[in-house]
Amino acid sequence: MSTKTDTTTSDKLNFFKWFLVVLLLGGGIIGFYYFAEHSLLLRVFGLLFVIGIAALIASTTTKGRSTLIFLHDSHLEVRRVVWPTRQETVQMTGVVFVMVVLVALIIWMVDSILFWLVRLLTGQGG
Repeated sequence: MSTKTDTTTSDKLNFFKWFLVVLLLGGGIIGFYYFAEHSLLLRVFGLLFVIGIAALIASTTTKGRSTLIFLHDSHLEVRRVVWPTRQETVQMTGVVFVMVVLVALIIWMVDSILFWLVRLLTGQGG
């Protein structure tokens, strides 16, 4: 019974945190344009500061924690990738280029034959 109460309290707290994040981001964007007469550098730093605070608050929510875990796991996966060498990249790029040219020629030939047939069937060829 107390688990349901804890979950409801947690959901309300998460909702409040997300509401605060949206308010901070909205206020930061409005402030960025409201203080247009001030230095662009100061406005950008102020906006980045507000975004950082909003990100810290968002990271304390359930969805924020799961997003951080996902980003960490993604970073680990990217580190495991075996990237091709320069020679392999150049060779595969050449193969792709040749295939694109071949397919373009085949499509051009089929289009030319169909155009010739349509002209012949409609009586416009001659």
